[in-house]
Amino acid sequence: MLLLILTIVIALVAWALRLMERAVKVQEFSLMLAGVLVASSAAALMGVYFLMGNYVVYMGQVNQQVAGMESLDMPYSIYASAVMSDSSDPMAGWITPAE
Repeated sequence: MLLLILTIVIALVAWALRLMERAVKVQEFSLMLAGVLVASSAAALMGVYFLMGNYVVYMGQVNQQVAGMESLDMPYSIYASAVMSDSSDPMAGWITPAE
């Protein structure tokens, strides 16, 4: 997956450089703006890739903690309150045990 994203980013940067080079030759602002936008989209793609990598690691850790809590055989309401420890969350009260 990294190679695919890296290939896309390299292609975007190359395209941005070609746009900017042409903008300098014909002295057109819109091509320079387009090059900047394409380059910023390449940077954003890499930023999202790294952020999602950290998110996937975080979710893996949460899943391990949840699996550990399930092995303790806790009642569901206690389990839900342990998972949702953030009391400032307005949606925290919607999980209730099934009857």
